[in-house]
Amino acid sequence: MEQQPTKAQQLKTLVIGGARSPLEPKIFHKLSLIAFFAWVGLGADGLSSSCYGPEEAFSALRGHTYLAIFVALASALTIFVISRSYSQIIELFPGGGGGYLVASKLLSPKVGMISGCALLIDYVLTITLSVASGADALFSFLPPGWFSFKLEFAVFGVVILIILNLRGVKESVVPLVPIFLIFIITHAIAILYIIGTHLMNFSDVAAGTVAEVQRSHSEIGLIGMVLLMLRAYSMGAGTYTGIEAVSNGLPILREPKVQTAKRTMNYMAVSLAITVVGLMLAYILLEVTREPGKTLNAVLFERMTRGWGGWGHGFLWVILLSEAVLLFVAAQTGFLDGPRVLSNMALDRWFPTRFAMLSDRLVTQNGILIMGGAALALMVLARGSVHFMVVLYSINVFITFALSQLGMVRHWWSSRAEVKYWRRKLLLNGVGLVLTTFILVSVVTLKFHEGGWITLLVTGALVGLVMLVKRHYNQTAKQLRRLDNLVLTAMSSSEQALPRKTGPSSPQPDLQAKTAVLMVSGFNGLGLHTLFQVFRLYGDVFKNFIFVQVGVVDAGVFKGSAEVERLGTKVKTELEHYVDFMRRNGHYAEGLPAIGVDVVDEVAKLAPKILERFPYAVFFGGQLVFPEDSLFTRGLHNYTVFALQRRLYRQGIPISILPIRV
Repeated sequence: MEQQPTKAQQLKTLVIGGARSPLEPKIFHKLSLIAFFAWVGLGADGLSSSCYGPEEAFSALRGHTYLAIFVALASALTIFVISRSYSQIIELFPGGGGGYLVASKLLSPKVGMISGCALLIDYVLTITLSVASGADALFSFLPPGWFSFKLEFAVFGVVILIILNLRGVKESVVPLVPIFLIFIITHAIAILYIIGTHLMNFSDVAAGTVAEVQRSHSEIGLIGMVLLMLRAYSMGAGTYTGIEAVSNGLPILREPKVQTAKRTMNYMAVSLAITVVGLMLAYILLEVTREPGKTLNAVLFERMTRGWGGWGHGFLWVILLSEAVLLFVAAQTGFLDGPRVLSNMALDRWFPTRFAMLSDRLVTQNGILIMGGAALALMVLARGSVHFMVVLYSINVFITFALSQLGMVRHWWSSRAEVKYWRRKLLLNGVGLVLTTFILVSVVTLKFHEGGWITLLVTGALVGLVMLVKRHYNQTAKQLRRLDNLVLTAMSSSEQALPRKTGPSSPQPDLQAKTAVLMVSGFNGLGLHTLFQVFRLYGDVFKNFIFVQVGVVDAGVFKGSAEVERLGTKVKTELEHYVDFMRRNGHYAEGLPAIGVDVVDEVAKLAPKILERFPYAVFFGGQLVFPEDSLFTRGLHNYTVFALQRRLYRQGIPISILPIRV
């Protein structure tokens, strides 16, 4: 009899949605993003930086207005260099090539870990800063008395984004498309209008630029002028922070993934470069200067619409509102890519393995919750202060940028004999390495004493924590290898491993006899220890042996139907080893494979069917017992068998947990 869902399960389904099956035909096609949607979900972070990146760079020129043309062109060049170099990373890592994977494979696992930790902190800051900036911008439209509720509104915004992402990738992106399009259309109209109505002034701009260069040269010297432009260029570093997102988000893109990713990267690079150059040129054409309580973009658009009449006032509201809301959309990059980095690091045992698990909505639920939780904590601690968080921002992403470019440079040099056009590829990543390293050093130098040291301290603390996690998993792996030696022993001397029964070579099941149902996770020492424990404790009581193994579809497997099929084949093969082993010793055995995202759910579905066929079945599971047990070590293991015990007990099904000391 099928159990009715509880009130909590009904509420979860209402808010997050019903379960999805990883075995559903065309499930990857349904959940993946085409280039346009990827541009919205992954590109909003970069495009939203045009709300503050050009302003930071322009303001850093300290009145040397016309030098902004050189800074704008340098920014556009940097955008195209970094995006093109990441396109090479996409080609080299078609399964997903974020900063963590690139540095891990091309430099070393520890360097990759540092890159991953830096990126995780950056994505938390992306979420927090984007939402806080959006809240600031939105509340600037509201009466001053409402400003006291800004923090609560920002917290509510993060919670809404968490819920959207728990529902699924596409579900979190599609509602944001209209906001994104309004931003694109209004800013394109504004930039084209300003440039189009000032075409006759471009000769004045050219003359003003020459005069500015001469004035700056005479006032501060050539070196001073260059340093001023380099400082402005570095202060606009936030402009480039979203470019890495596409290579990291490759697994969620529509097939063919590489072509979709490169198309998305092109959309992002072109739109960002045009917006940055267009805005900085517009600042010059309309002679924009800072006004108290307003952004440069707000001043720019106010001057542009002056004289347009009533509909101009409406356009001003729409374009400024689109900037404010797009900042909320930009937080989506942190939710899409942060959990992806976390899951990749969890698969390599830098983080608890639970962060690689998928929910029944086929999203990395634990990663979304931890990223959202960290963003909420930072939001509350910083009291939603954009000024404070801007200081912390953009340092870490350039650590990842620089390490990724260094890894690619090393790769092209070491494989130059096999790679065609290796010099061209090396040059591109080499230029990317120089640019990103320069920006990293500049940003750290400029922001360190203002509070940037906090970002480096938190990142260092996270690095220390994950090294402790990795050390525990390495020690556990050594202990498990002792158990796995049983596999070799069992395969080489199976006649001594179990009490051999005499009888037919192919024993038949006795459906009315006692049956042992063993939960296994592969043909390994843990499963064999559990089997031998059953014989030591119960002797020949059990006549039938059923081995149940669930192939877990985690973030490492859920990349395509081929990976899921390979997992199914692997599970069946390992169960066959158990069945053959038992039958060679004269015992009836069979294997029951299952594929899913949750071991407990899958076994709970199989258990009633097993009992219907074998009414006298008893379930067994093995649990490792470590020499040293603490709250820290308990947090690193799932203890699935205890969760399974609770579920089966509620169904009235007996299960025995056998301790396996390591």
